[in-house]
Amino acid sequence: MSNKNPLAQIPDFGQSIWLDYIKRSFIRSGELKKLIDEDELRGITSNPAIFEEAIARSEDYNELINDLAQTDLSNEDIFLQIAVEDVQNAADLFKEVYEKTQGVDGYVSLEVSPQLALDTEGSIAEARSSWKALDRKNVMIKIPGTKEGLPAIKQLISEGMNINVTLLFGLDRYREVAEAYIAGLEERAKKGEPLENITSVASFFLSRIDTMVDAMLDKCIENEPSRATAAKQIKGQIAIASAKVAYSIYEELFTSDRFLELEAKGAKPQRLLWASTSVKNKDYDELMYVEALIGPQTVDTLPKETLNAYREHGKPAARLHSDLEHARYTLYKLEDIVGIRLGEVTQHLEEEGIQKFIKPFESLMEVIAQKRKQLASS
Repeated sequence: MSNKNPLAQIPDFGQSIWLDYIKRSFIRSGELKKLIDEDELRGITSNPAIFEEAIARSEDYNELINDLAQTDLSNEDIFLQIAVEDVQNAADLFKEVYEKTQGVDGYVSLEVSPQLALDTEGSIAEARSSWKALDRKNVMIKIPGTKEGLPAIKQLISEGMNINVTLLFGLDRYREVAEAYIAGLEERAKKGEPLENITSVASFFLSRIDTMVDAMLDKCIENEPSRATAAKQIKGQIAIASAKVAYSIYEELFTSDRFLELEAKGAKPQRLLWASTSVKNKDYDELMYVEALIGPQTVDTLPKETLNAYREHGKPAARLHSDLEHARYTLYKLEDIVGIRLGEVTQHLEEEGIQKFIKPFESLMEVIAQKRKQLASS
């Protein structure tokens, strides 16, 4: 019987736990260091909504904003300066994890502006600039996995950056992202440049899939008696089924001859990362996404509440490989029996996901603008 808590046991099954949260007082207080030391925490992800929460709803940054407000920096530049400093400080705390895992873990992610999600060149330019400003080996730049993001991912990987591909919902798009990563490595290898220091993850979002599909299934249960039984059987199961099928695509691509050739030159597979893991439907077990998807060579990024809940009563076991056929059958039922097109759902979720990050980003810019105004009038 392990004397480690359930959260700290997850790495025994080959999965790394990252935290979906960042805030200056959390880094400075020793709370983050404690999670690294006691719970085997191996990384952090951030996004515009997380930074909005940290900056708009705390006193942590007032002094710094006041100082920067007196310069001629734009509101966006002020935000970037704050974010870069937080990410650097967190990355420094994870340096030991990065070294101990030989560059597999120990990363802190910073996202390009969500307003660039459909702008290939803009994403590349901002990623280069943030990468240079961060100046740490153990950081990742987050690029949304949109159609426009794919060439940016390939280009940035070929330049030797670590990339966290975010906002992935669909299986076809996930395959395209993994192929963009492999193509970027091939381009780099062609130039005779090293591959061993490049790490990437593909962040596959879960709970939002079930939230949208469940609402469609409920309508079907109510209005279409002939399909109601099948709809009831698969409710709350589509995100986990999608993730299991995504993992089978991962295994296929990263054991292919094409990738093995790169691996022989030092390349690492681009791991799947489970994101959006807090359950939105209160009728579901709060840990259902975490429990179902524990498996080798994956990452799970948890918000603080889910992390704390797992520490208290998680039941870690390797479950990701189990029931793949059932997962495929679940997706078949959704499409062919109930008549819901998953590709259309995931495309809608991607578009909605961009908006969900643009809104907090814009509100963050407003917060900074207001704080500047207050300073100017005081």
